[in-house]
Amino acid sequence: MRPSHRATALTACLFVLSLAPLACAEEASPAALVDEMRRSFTIDGKAVPPEIFRDLGDGDLADSGPIWVTVDVKSAIGSNLYYDAITKNGDWLVQRKVQTPPLGPPFGDELTSYTYLGATENGLLVVLASYSGGGTGVFYTLHILDLAPARAFDSEGKVYDRINLTDVRSTPLGDRWSGEVTIAHNTVTIVTQRAGPVDDSGIRRTTTIEASRP
Repeated sequence: MRPSHRATALTACLFVLSLAPLACAEEASPAALVDEMRRSFTIDGKAVPPEIFRDLGDGDLADSGPIWVTVDVKSAIGSNLYYDAITKNGDWLVQRKVQTPPLGPPFGDELTSYTYLGATENGLLVVLASYSGGGTGVFYTLHILDLAPARAFDSEGKVYDRINLTDVRSTPLGDRWSGEVTIAHNTVTIVTQRAGPVDDSGIRRTTTIEASRP
């Protein structure tokens, strides 16, 4: 007895899957990827590279404000630009860029890290990031980010989907800052226990930020 058309198609799909596992898989919609980012700060289960925060201004200590403010996180994940290995340190994700040639003591490798704190009620994302260019300083920044799907043309003129992450507000917290950040509705509360390397006062300072779109 000859197999049905449905059985033949299923066999073909399984054969293709054995060669390329994603060939028959259905890609998640842009809306689903945005929802995933708000839940876990991942795309298809893959972490956003920490080094994007270096490029969103954390690594530019010479300018008063960020210059690059939006990144396509869908393209950033798995890219050659952000190829450095991502490791986990507690709740933090870390990328290390080896300095070539080594600068020697007390300098080391460039380190960019972040911990995802969650989303506000209005859908903005809150991230605490740190950056060290290889010296003793570790500079902390609180980022409030917006997220939106978008479409564009690739180099061949074909339409493709982007997931654009935009830095709406970044608040420098200081070198070797220590403290806590919490989210309640659309309010972000920063409790600073140590504002910098010479702050030994032990005074707790509280700052609140309303997370909103301009």
